[in-house]
Amino acid sequence: MTESTITQLQPMPDDWQRALAVVAHPDDLEYGCSAAIAAWTEAGREISYVLATRGEAGIDTVAPERCGPLREREQRASAAVVGVSAVEFLGHRDGVIEYGTALRRDIAAAIRRYRPELVITLNHRDTWGGVAWNTPDHVAVGRATLDAAGDAGNRWIFPELVEQGLEPWNGVRWVAVAGSTTPTHAVDAAPGLERGIRSLLEHRAYIEALTDEDPETYVRNFLTGIAQEVGKRFGDKPAVAFELFPR
Repeated sequence: MTESTITQLQPMPDDWQRALAVVAHPDDLEYGCSAAIAAWTEAGREISYVLATRGEAGIDTVAPERCGPLREREQRASAAVVGVSAVEFLGHRDGVIEYGTALRRDIAAAIRRYRPELVITLNHRDTWGGVAWNTPDHVAVGRATLDAAGDAGNRWIFPELVEQGLEPWNGVRWVAVAGSTTPTHAVDAAPGLERGIRSLLEHRAYIEALTDEDPETYVRNFLTGIAQEVGKRFGDKPAVAFELFPR
């Protein structure tokens, strides 16, 4: 097997209509895969967002009671840029999300509500590329989402969901993990890259607290740099990478 065969990323499946993205915080999707989401919605696919928190602990200079509503507004505006209107917040506490049955149940309930074929989440492993330590929130939500994709189809794991009118949903065909250190598939980022950039820019309060660099310069360089790097394994065109787990 040649090196190019080993490292080449495969195109993401396109025989689906509904996707649900589940992440921990506002901006997680915009840093991870908004260019892909923009391309999908442009093609007529339906994407919904579920966020475990409102990101209220994300800005050191803004108290949580003010930060949460601010970041929720930024997230809704950000989603609208890439064609997503359904944005739901589960109300878990930012920074101290606990992996466990309560989180799995909340995500399984969301999967039953939105009935996606594709579920998207963020890197659930301990590190980013073996270099930077991942946050406990990302690990907990990513892992719980992978588990909840199965829980959503089993009426006996969370029977209270059936009592609430949420029948099991066995229609999840894949879980796609953005930001993975071991991606398997990719999406052409070119059609959605500009909207992906504008989408991340909607998180202006967060970005201005994160860096002294001009927000647009920072966002453009960050997202185009990643897309170009992924593209080296996807026909030398800018791309968004995913690790795909068939269900």
